[in-house]
Amino acid sequence: MPYLPPLVEALLEPKVYPHACHQVELVQTQMSFVFLTGDYVYKVKKPVNLGYLDYTSLEKRRFFAYQELKLNRRLCPQVYLEVVPVVQSGDEIQLEGRGEIIEYAVKMKQLPQERMMDVLLGKNQVSEEMVRQVAEKLVEFHQRADTSEQISSYGSVDIIGANTEENFAQTEKYLGTSISPEQYRTIKAYTDGFIHHNTSLFDKRICQGRIRDCHGDLHAAHICFSDGICIYDCIEFNDRFRYGDVASEIAFLAMDIDYHQHPLLSGRFVDAYVERSQDQELLKLVDFYKCYRAYVRGKVESFKLDDPHISAEEKTRVLARARRYFELAESYI
Repeated sequence: MPYLPPLVEALLEPKVYPHACHQVELVQTQMSFVFLTGDYVYKVKKPVNLGYLDYTSLEKRRFFAYQELKLNRRLCPQVYLEVVPVVQSGDEIQLEGRGEIIEYAVKMKQLPQERMMDVLLGKNQVSEEMVRQVAEKLVEFHQRADTSEQISSYGSVDIIGANTEENFAQTEKYLGTSISPEQYRTIKAYTDGFIHHNTSLFDKRICQGRIRDCHGDLHAAHICFSDGICIYDCIEFNDRFRYGDVASEIAFLAMDIDYHQHPLLSGRFVDAYVERSQDQELLKLVDFYKCYRAYVRGKVESFKLDDPHISAEEKTRVLARARRYFELAESYI
């Protein structure tokens, strides 16, 4: 059993919650502890600095908890409820009680796991109509999402090149583990070449206003078909990971549908978005961004191999996922 901090052990006790709760389930990401209580979910950020995010102080975790609330209400307002304090009085820890504030948690309605898109894909229960509805919701979201000169700058070849170079630098330590040296060289050569030969296309996307404040982490596990469509868990910790071409966002979900072995649905999703948005040039960028997004997913899964709070058994599954994403990235070349 991996070591869990005392705060996490405390929050696994049903008695600390201000509502009826019989059992608490813990789910971990690299950056958060997530507590499932049945009716509600409480998300507590880990006090980590991963380079691209910094949650090391209580004040920073408070700030980003409120950012998470605000940004996710754009696509899923009915689920994101409030930020609540975790307090300590003597030896007692409570949520929303009286005492010294020692942590903050984002409180959400608990969504039905069986209605998540990744689960439904695994059961062949996602229809073409469902992906069309997701595409239409995203067109509306992207059309009203913020853009500005600053946000548009994130579509420049300099920024895109810097993002891809960061990916390659951060995965060097996993060569021979989750990604082979040959895969690394092949994907890097393709990426560098595509950026070099398509400068005018990237510039045109900026001029067309296609660079927006997006979701930033749009994969199938973040879409729930329950009481409409809820798209949740966007990136709040680093603006530059949300700022980008809408083509990159669409490619992300299309890639993940491919990962779940439904390439036909992936194509239908892209086509539905293009038809509704009239963004025909998106098609010239889809494979490039699919490769980029699959590589990012492989990288993020690889990072988990270094997390001391994740069990050896789970790391075996993590490694398999990371390798699959890197293989998928290579397949788009």
